[in-house]
Amino acid sequence: MAEKDTLDIVVLAGGISHERDVSLRSGRRVADGLNALGHRVTVRDPDASLLAFLGDTRPDVVWPALHGASGEDGALRGLLEITGVPFVGSRADASRLAWSKPTAKTVVERAGVATPASVTLPQETFRELGAGSVLSTVLGGLELPVVVKPAHGGSAQGVTIVTTAEELPRAMVDAYTYSDVALIERKVEGVEVSVAVVDTGDGPEALPAVEIEPVDGAYTFDARYNAGETRFYVPARLDEAVGAAVAEAAVAAHKALGLRHLSRIDLIVDASGTPWFLEANVLPGLTETSIMPQAITASGREAGGVYAALALAAIADA
Repeated sequence: MAEKDTLDIVVLAGGISHERDVSLRSGRRVADGLNALGHRVTVRDPDASLLAFLGDTRPDVVWPALHGASGEDGALRGLLEITGVPFVGSRADASRLAWSKPTAKTVVERAGVATPASVTLPQETFRELGAGSVLSTVLGGLELPVVVKPAHGGSAQGVTIVTTAEELPRAMVDAYTYSDVALIERKVEGVEVSVAVVDTGDGPEALPAVEIEPVDGAYTFDARYNAGETRFYVPARLDEAVGAAVAEAAVAAHKALGLRHLSRIDLIVDASGTPWFLEANVLPGLTETSIMPQAITASGREAGGVYAALALAAIADA
């Protein structure tokens, strides 16, 4: 398709995951940024009429702003690949890798990036081996504190920092509310940072790292999406060498997972300056309090311009 000044863009927002409300806010911000540049934007919920709509209208590009399973587990992206309509973001196979936190940790660790020791426990394991026996073994092998999280999902839903043995059973129940597989991970003490990675055609580039300092000590769902709950430092307060190592680790993770166009890589930097990979997000939050828009601004760019550039990259990659 020949390049044109005005694109017909369908922004997908909403969905049926636990992160629906966040997705609607992200989608609105993307649409506003693209509209401000003169593009023709339609915001659609992914419902039963979506695929027929795309087949009939054949937009220039689809811009998914779907968080949670409906947008990040690869299923919808696989269908978009079949339709042949260009779309922003990672393809289905890479999305599946990143969606599974345990799988992503394995892939990224093999690429040479440190990641905390962990154990992955499906619910079935508790029924087969007994909850008491399993948790006792975990506590004997992973030093407290640990972080318990759903193996799939985002926005810190179902995540608990466990500091005592008595807290672990409840944390497992909370994680299983959001996924039938839980990840128990050694908690690395240090500076929490998040790095947005963008690729508009010249290769993946790490934007300025964002340092996260929750007011109450934990970067919970509320802390992520309610103004005033978290202090952000952009760029992160890291010395030059550590900042470079963080950027390198983020790009390495993005490449190892085969991600495309944009991602957000979450890491902890320990006291020695080593970045530890936690997880990768194929569709970062794009709300008014989210990490990626802050990183874009810190890089000296406008969010709408970056979103449009990603749309053009998706068309070029189709």
